[in-house]
Order: sequence, then structure tokens, then C-alpha cells
Amino acid sequence: MRERGVTPDAFSYSTLLAALTRAGHLDHALTFLPLMEDDAVAPDLILFSNLIHLALRGGDAPKALALFSRLRAAGIRPDLKAYNAAVAAYCKSDLLRDAKRMLLHDMPADGVAPDAETYSPILAALARRGRHLAAVSLFSHMRAVARVKPDISVFNIILNAYGQLDLAREADRLFWSMRRAGVPPSVVTYNTMLRVYGDAGLFGEAVHLFDLMRSTSDGNGGAGSSVKPNVVTYNTMITIYGKSLEDEKAGRLVQEMQAIGVQPDAITYSTILSIWVKAGKLDRAARLFEKLREAGTEIDPVLYQTMVVAYERAGLASQAKRLLRDLKDPEGIPKETAIKILASAGRLEEAAWLFRRAVNTGEIKDSSVHRAMMDLYAKNRRHRNVIEVFDEMRKLGQLPDSEIIATAMNAYGKLKEFDKAAALYQAMREAGCVFSDRVHFQMISLLGAQKDFKALEVLVGELSHDPSIDKRELYLVAAGVYERAYKFDKASQIISQIRSSNEFDVQKLR
Repeated sequence: MRERGVTPDAFSYSTLLAALTRAGHLDHALTFLPLMEDDAVAPDLILFSNLIHLALRGGDAPKALALFSRLRAAGIRPDLKAYNAAVAAYCKSDLLRDAKRMLLHDMPADGVAPDAETYSPILAALARRGRHLAAVSLFSHMRAVARVKPDISVFNIILNAYGQLDLAREADRLFWSMRRAGVPPSVVTYNTMLRVYGDAGLFGEAVHLFDLMRSTSDGNGGAGSSVKPNVVTYNTMITIYGKSLEDEKAGRLVQEMQAIGVQPDAITYSTILSIWVKAGKLDRAARLFEKLREAGTEIDPVLYQTMVVAYERAGLASQAKRLLRDLKDPEGIPKETAIKILASAGRLEEAAWLFRRAVNTGEIKDSSVHRAMMDLYAKNRRHRNVIEVFDEMRKLGQLPDSEIIATAMNAYGKLKEFDKAAALYQAMREAGCVFSDRVHFQMISLLGAQKDFKALEVLVGELSHDPSIDKRELYLVAAGVYERAYKFDKASQIISQIRSSNEFDVQKLR
């Protein structure tokens, strides 16, 4: 078009970007956004929503949030689809307060009513943090105040929350009420209830529900009529039999799985191995493990670490070391998996050696490997290596999340490379990364360590206008910086203002 002197219009760009997003070429699609600006063509809500959802489906929550920020900066009011994607991205980035702010304040301000899909990722994030009581409270708000009907995902989360709170009977009542609410339980629901019963020591109820799942449908909509056990079901029941010290029944379930065509996975084997080890049957566990290795069964971190721990607890340190040495030249195990096993085991030298080898051969694609290595190096105060891994990650074009940025900035600070930390912070902000408070506060602390109080005051002033920042914590961090710099008058002034007013005038810092 351009060669013929025709300037693309909104329809042209929309058609092109829609095709690219459908084909999964998000990064290529994003390169056209600056061209649209040059041609004075404004992206619309549908285009932004498609890009945000594609980024989210691709597991790139930071990029999804950056796109949502661009949508808001363009003056476009998000709809429910865009808001749901943003809430999910916040939760995936562990920015839970921002997600709740969006649910309880931003959406009502824009006249957008939430649905079950809005609540689900927040409830899941609360559960991941162990804040099960908060999840139950939000569930009550969802039903009683917002009048939102729960979907299957929400029910599953709350059933698990009840179990974690030792409220098995409440979970039981909610489970059996689901059909009356028009939401038939799924296999995930049944598996959740089995786990709840098992954790509560209600082994009879667990066995009864398991038998219902295994029974043939009676054609009358019985509890087990449409849901068949899967590998998670069997894994859960194997765990329950292990808790009730019935290791032989647990072993028979593995045989039953194979007989009916449910393939055992690494969790199945790691669970039965753990049960046998606890039952004093280490030889039996070791034989199974070696048999799995010889058969070429995929060995994941859980299974491998189970045997390493088993050998160490049995006092067989040489066997544990042999398994860890084998990971340096793994056969049948992806190098990314082997690196994460070694990193989680705290084996610095072995993990570092294998990581460098895999980087040189271009075998590292998963950002979780970079995170594992950065965390391992940071724990061992190898700050230069933290930065090297971070740089390798950036070379692959991956947009780091808030926690990775915080780890990298901390390493720069330990190395006294404050300018590089500031440059990273600024570059990531300009790229639209959404930071946790930790990253902002870390930058404030680094500016204090550099004794650049002018820049510190400017940054605190900017952050004081950010509605997502915890203001009290912000000013406490600033006060701490001044105190460490022996600027006690400034520190005292801030503390006094915090105590005397809910709103602190940041201009008084200057």
C-alpha cells in the first residue's frame, strides 16, 4: 500500500493486526502500533482487547498489563472483557492489591459490572497466598453484595479454601448444593472434595465419594453418574491411603489405574515412593525409581527430588549425590528441568555449569529457568551472576515481571551500580511494566544509598499520586532512608506527618 502512496487506515491496521494475533504473532503485531501513531490511526478497544488476551494466553502477564496501560492512556474506556484480562494479568503478576482495586473501584467507576470471571483469578490469587479467609469473605461479597452467580471455577476455589480453613463440613454442604445452583460438579470439584476429606481425616467420606466416581451411571443423575476418575483423582486417593498407613492399598491403586487406562504420572510415582519410604520400604522404592529411569519414563523435578530426599533421610548420602551428579549430563530429562531441580536443591555449581552449557546451545526458552537461577545466585550472594542471567533473559526478548526486576535491581545495588539500577527501573516503567510496591521502594532505598536525595524526593512525589501505591508504606520507606543517612530532622518530619494526618503532603519533604 505504501509503495503505491496509499496510507493505511484503521480498517487496514485492524485487519492486519487481527490476522497476526490469531496466528499467535503478538510481538510482530506490536511493532505496528508505532506505525499506527505515525499515521494518526488510533487503536480501538477491540484491537487492544485482542492483543491483551493474546499476551495473557501466551503467559506474558507483564506485556498484557503494559497493553492495558496503553489502552487507558489512549483515553479508551475498557469493557468487561478488557477488565477481566487486566485483573487476570495483575493476579498472575502477584499484584493482588491492584487487582482488587480494579474490581472494587475502577470497574464501578466505569459502570462495568463484574462477573464470575472477574472474581475467579482474585480468589485464586488469595488462595495461592494462603489467604483463605479473605477468599471466603470475597466470595460472600460476590454473592450477597455484587449478586454475581459463581461458576465452576469459583466453586472449586472456595471448596479448597474451606478445606484449608478446616471447615470440611461447610465444604461438604457447598459441594452438595452445587447442582441445585445449576452448576454440576466437574472432575476438579470431586478431586478437590477428596482432598478436603483427606486433609480433615474423613477417610470414610473420601472412599465413599471415590466409589461413586468409579460406579457405573445409574441414569438418574447420581453423584458419580457423569464424572470419571482421572490421574489427579487416583493421586489424591493414593495420598489418602498413605495418610491412613495403608501402603498396600495405595500400591494396588497404581495397578488399577494402569488396568483401566489411566496413565500414572510423576506425581503418582513420587507419592507412592514417599509412602513406601515412610513405611520403611526403601528397597522397594529404589527398585521402582530405577525401573522408571530404565524405561525412559519422564522424570520431573518432583519425582527426582523425592528420591534425593529419600536417600538423604535414610543416610545414603552417596546415592543422593549420584542422582544429583547424573543431572549434570541428563539423559531423557530436558536441561531446563534438570537446571530447576538442581537450583531448587541449592546445588549452585552443578546448576550454574549446566545453565551455562544450555545457554550456549540455545536450549533455555522458559523464563522460569532464569528466575530459578537468579534466585539461586542471589541466595549465594553471586550478584554479578544474577545480572548475567538477567541479561540472558533480556536477549531472548522476554519482558521480566516485577519480582525478576526487583531481584536484578537488588543485585545492581549490592554491586554499587546505582546508575544501572536506575536505568533499568526507568526503562521498565517506560515499557509499561507494572511494578509491585517492592520495586518502587527498592528504587527509593537505592537512591538513598547513593545519597541522591533530590532524585529521591522527585520519585516519592511521583509515587504519591499513584493510586496503587500504599502511601503509608511509601512514606515509612522514605523516612527510613533519611534515618539511615543521619538526616533525622527529615525522618522525624515524615513520621510526625504520618501520625497527624491520613494524607501526607509530600511537598513538605523538599
